[in-house]
Amino acid sequence: MEKPNGGVHMITIYTTPSCSSCRKAKKWLDDHKVSYEEKNLFNHRITDEDIDSMLEHAENGFDDIISTRSKIFKEQQLEVDDMSIRQLKDFIIENPSVLKRPIIVDEKRMQVGYNDEEIRIFIPKKLRDLIMAEASAAAEQKIERAYIENSKLEDDEK
Repeated sequence: MEKPNGGVHMITIYTTPSCSSCRKAKKWLDDHKVSYEEKNLFNHRITDEDIDSMLEHAENGFDDIISTRSKIFKEQQLEVDDMSIRQLKDFIIENPSVLKRPIIVDEKRMQVGYNDEEIRIFIPKKLRDLIMAEASAAAEQKIERAYIENSKLEDDEK
C-alpha cells in the first residue's frame, strides 16, 4: 500500500487547543520540518480506527491513553477494568477529553505526552543519522582545535 506523502510515513498528532504540551510537540515537529496531520479532539470526531491505531502501539492498552484523573472519569466513577473494549471505545468517542495529550502516532510507534528527547524518534532515520554525523564531525573539529591550541601553549612555555 502506497503511503501518503510520497512514501514518507505519516504522523498523526491528537491535540486540544488549551494543551501546552500539544503546542510544544507541534512546535518541535514544525521546527524539525517533520510533517504531520493534526486531529483536534474537540473539532475532529475520533473514530474506532484512531483508537485502534493508538492501542496497536500501547504497551499497557487503554491505561496508556486514558487519563483516569480526568474530570468526567471521576464524575462517573468509572473503572477501566470493569469496562469492555467496546464500552471503553464508545466512552472515548463520546468523551475525547479523557485521552492523555498529545498522542503522537505513526505506523511504528506512539508517544503520549511531550518529551523533547523521546519525540526525536519521529525524525526519519536518515535525518537522525545525518544529524548525528554532523554532531560527531563538529565534536571532532572541536577536539582538534583544542589539541592545536594546547600544543601552541606548550610550545610557548618552552
